[in-house]
Amino acid sequence: MSANASVLYDVPGPKARRRHAMYSVLVLAALVLLGWLVWRAFDEKGQLTAEKWKPFVQSEVWQTYILPGLRGTVVAAALAIVFAMVIGVIFGLLRLSDHRVVRWVAGVIVEVARAIPVLILMIFLYNWFAKDNLFASDQLALAAVVIALTVYNGSVIAEIVRSGIRSLPRGQTEAAQALGLRKGQMMRMILLPQAVTAMLPALISQMVVALKDTALGYQITYQEIVRQGQQLGAAEQNTVPALIVVAVIMIALNWALTFLATRVEQRLRSRRRGRTVLGVNSVLTDAAPGVDLSLNRTASS
Repeated sequence: MSANASVLYDVPGPKARRRHAMYSVLVLAALVLLGWLVWRAFDEKGQLTAEKWKPFVQSEVWQTYILPGLRGTVVAAALAIVFAMVIGVIFGLLRLSDHRVVRWVAGVIVEVARAIPVLILMIFLYNWFAKDNLFASDQLALAAVVIALTVYNGSVIAEIVRSGIRSLPRGQTEAAQALGLRKGQMMRMILLPQAVTAMLPALISQMVVALKDTALGYQITYQEIVRQGQQLGAAEQNTVPALIVVAVIMIALNWALTFLATRVEQRLRSRRRGRTVLGVNSVLTDAAPGVDLSLNRTASS
């Protein structure tokens, strides 16, 4: 057996490597051909000429279309992410309750919220709010978008929180219970601080989903960047360039959100590696001086 053999699959031999290289070249050629055909189709329609890009150097275009849409997207995403985090943590902890009825009710609410399509929920809320005059007319679409995104993403975050806490070693909970810590103290001092870093990658992904789903507000006339981009394309007859600019802005927003959340994750992980859990140390020392400190060694590892 070759020294480079893997336990999961056999290392390809010379013929297989040549075959894989040939497949890669064919796929690359197909992608290049597809890109050329798309470019040619747009070019024949005159969508890639310099004239179509001129509106983007005019400040009026940005002030009328792009910046209001960008502001609408950022506001809706920020509100939805904050509210979803709060709702998700609450229902995630309720699903870990010691009371069966509380767990059952929270579980039903979370599963129902996860099952409802976001777009349908937005349309329902928008029509309900408009019919009963629950919000000002200029805030109807924003309220429907934020609440729909909060309900869906909050339910997903609740499952992330529940699974993140469940993934911790059982010894953490048992040691805390042996010391007589209450459920709230155990969550606040031991479980949640460790679970946060484990949950952050999934939370980052869900934040990006919330940001992208603001584009669904187009269906209820919410002034977000995709809707504004389409209106700009219709007004200036440059739909393809307008959507390309919108796509670049959305990619930049997603990258910035991911970068910020990743830096927060790295900071939290470095802080955990560089310090001892002093709160648990004091509890162990004051409550039971003879108790084995393995809990701290596990928590800080």
